[in-house]
Amino acid sequence: MKKTGKWVGSIGLAALLLGLAGCGDKSPLDPGDPVSLTVWHYYNGSQQAAFDALVEEFNETVGREQGIFVQGYSQGSVSDLESAVRDSISGKVGADTMPDIFSSYADTAYEVEQAGALANLSDYLSEEELGRYVDSYIQEGCIAADGTLRIFPTAKSTEIMMLNKTDWEPFAAATGVSLEDLKTIEGVAATAQAYYEWTDAQTPDVPGDGKAFYGRDAVANYFIIGMQQLGVEIFQVENGQLTLNVPKEELRRLWENYYIPMIKGYFGAYGSFRSDDVKTGDLLAYTGSTSSAMYFPNQVELDQTSYPIEYMVMTAPVFQGGQPYAVQQGAGMVVSKSDEKHEYASVEFLKWFTEAENNLRFGCVSGYLPVLKEANSAEKLDQVIQEQGLSVAPKTHDCLTTIFREMDSLTLYTNKSFKNGSSARKVLEYNLADKAAADRIVVEEALAQGKSMEEATAPFVTEEAFQEWYDSFCKALNDAAGK
Repeated sequence: MKKTGKWVGSIGLAALLLGLAGCGDKSPLDPGDPVSLTVWHYYNGSQQAAFDALVEEFNETVGREQGIFVQGYSQGSVSDLESAVRDSISGKVGADTMPDIFSSYADTAYEVEQAGALANLSDYLSEEELGRYVDSYIQEGCIAADGTLRIFPTAKSTEIMMLNKTDWEPFAAATGVSLEDLKTIEGVAATAQAYYEWTDAQTPDVPGDGKAFYGRDAVANYFIIGMQQLGVEIFQVENGQLTLNVPKEELRRLWENYYIPMIKGYFGAYGSFRSDDVKTGDLLAYTGSTSSAMYFPNQVELDQTSYPIEYMVMTAPVFQGGQPYAVQQGAGMVVSKSDEKHEYASVEFLKWFTEAENNLRFGCVSGYLPVLKEANSAEKLDQVIQEQGLSVAPKTHDCLTTIFREMDSLTLYTNKSFKNGSSARKVLEYNLADKAAADRIVVEEALAQGKSMEEATAPFVTEEAFQEWYDSFCKALNDAAGK
């Protein structure tokens, strides 16, 4: 993966590694007096089972040799985990003691770092060790004011498009649309309109009952990555200071290719996740995390019947004429500031967990991308599967190999952390999506009264309507970011 995870920023990797290279030479551990580590995470189901199996293997091998015993605990959801961490830091009555290691996204880790509660991982990693990891993953974890590492990359993801191939084929044959059309955001919107009109025409006696074609999880990613593709870094952070970049024309393109298809019913969002909407037959395609591949349904379940479907994995669409940016996401692990023995042991476990074979074993179940450069290839994946005798779901395998094949042509991006980052991201996630959902209800009521699509949507697609949203969006974003 020669170009995987190219970092967007001005600090050279060589300079960073020089500043981060820790000693990590002398072990403070004593196998006769093992140190016990607690890990909090948000894995559930098969992901938790895979993590627990790896922890058990570590304890029986390297952990026993070095004097480290690890215990993992799922805190439920990401939000449950974040709440538990905040309660521990604040000393809330009844809160559990801070764990030695916990899963964390950058925004939460930044908050904990500001409280002075994270260990400096640079003290325990050499320049050579750091150089084995995908450059941008290390860069994302350097959230300390002095540029040192606080978030250990353990498993990452990006976004893909998944398609109900079974129902796509008759639609494509009838209308002439092609998979090539789905490579751009604009092409997806045009295809979604064609699908709505085609399905509407199936019941000529019931006008306005066309079906949505596409949806997306994580609307915030649509804003952050969409703007980046158009040459704008919406959250620009330098020396901890945030600059909000919200140029009107670029945001208009995002509005036109999300809000308008949503209110017209070409796009949709009905269940908790878009994979749920594919399962109920309400969507044919969606953009979501690589880790969502395992949830893509094997069949469509209607009220009275069901039928099996085949799937297709594609790279996420990019704005026409835009640069091929893709989101870099996924929580890493952070180490609580404590003492040398616990911090050293924590890093030793994380280094073992992220070794290519171990990390790929976890990725085969979870759909997460491995974090070492050497592990990011279809060849390495297949080698581990064969050597370990692993049983891997075809969807997860296809998802990972699709990304591995395309990664050299992508630039992974995640914005730097900043104060109030979580609040600002929530504006991106909900502001336009909630408005689109509310306005779609009004459009549906107008359609039910016999109005045409043009008549029903006319009040929402004017320049005045866009300007009103743009002004409210900018205000909400500024307020959330504390500007």
